[in-house]
Amino acid sequence: MSEIVVVGSGIIGLGVAYELARRGARVTVLDARAAGLGASQASAGVLAPFIEAPAPGALRDLSVESLGLYDDFVARVTSDARTEVEYRHTGTIDVALDTDEAERLKATDTVLRTLGVRTEWREDADIFRLAPSIAPAAVAALFIPEHKLVSAPGLVHALVRAGEAHGVTVRSGTPVTKITRQGDRLSVHIGAGANPEVLTADNVVIAAGCWSGQIDTGDAPAVPVRPVRGQLLHLAWNAAPLAHVLWGARCYMVPWQDGTVLVGATVEEVGFAEDVTVAGVHTLLSAAAELVPDTMSARFKEARVGLRPASSDTVPVIGPSPEMPGLFYATGHYRNGILLAPLTAVMLADGILEGRWHRLLDATSPARFHARDVFRAQA
Repeated sequence: MSEIVVVGSGIIGLGVAYELARRGARVTVLDARAAGLGASQASAGVLAPFIEAPAPGALRDLSVESLGLYDDFVARVTSDARTEVEYRHTGTIDVALDTDEAERLKATDTVLRTLGVRTEWREDADIFRLAPSIAPAAVAALFIPEHKLVSAPGLVHALVRAGEAHGVTVRSGTPVTKITRQGDRLSVHIGAGANPEVLTADNVVIAAGCWSGQIDTGDAPAVPVRPVRGQLLHLAWNAAPLAHVLWGARCYMVPWQDGTVLVGATVEEVGFAEDVTVAGVHTLLSAAAELVPDTMSARFKEARVGLRPASSDTVPVIGPSPEMPGLFYATGHYRNGILLAPLTAVMLADGILEGRWHRLLDATSPARFHARDVFRAQA
């Protein structure tokens, strides 16, 4: 039985751990924080590849493929966890509040139709028949029925329980500082004291989000992943319920069955500062009120903040380290960690346990940042 350590207990780390364990591996998850308290807790849970990654390329291909896995993924996780997760096929409505935005939306609609994606274009009064709460200034809207949403906190909880059902051990308060190779095993150093705890494993997966590059991996260069702060608002909604996820040029709004709405999200290059700011809250509230005027009657519940892990080329980092055999990465998912969790888990499990790598490995491999010839020699 393979012994594997996963560093990071966000959606990505938990998803990878669950998939490895259900295929027979013995898995331990390590994190300085409790499960899901990094970027995952500030995710709105929108599964919208045709908005987040409309341009052709690896990111769109990965996102669309992962969306197609989601129904089975949620069904399997909730069955193993013996719990429910809010997961709905609501679709998204992308709204244009001026003619420039409408032209952008129309171009997106044209591209999606050539791909065979079902869309509905709305103008004038048809906009408000689809979503009556949208601001009267709206001039066009694009409805994409394929898009979905999932509760990120609910999915974290379910993945922990589903993983435990397959023998996964999740340990919080265990900051991983260094990974070294000793013979045919990897040593995982926990803490920075004179006598750190050391675990050994056949394989290690670094899924520590924007902290992935902070772990000492010796001669293996750190992957170029940086933090991008995102602030998110949680509102108690007092007006007519929103039936779909709404997407505007400055924010998105996500309705939940408990009568609350999430408004997100800022994009801030501020390093590792995890602060909710007055500017961030003001920006999101004004954007939401511009998109849906009823926002002004909502009650403020809380603001959340997370540091999204962005790679230098915006594509996730998924695959084996070219310098350290047995070390793998699952990081750099930026705004799409929730969406890409099912596919990332499958890619790593297929590669680690079965030696089969995804067709897009060249695009996601950490080797793309440095010694590509070293990676090919190992493959």
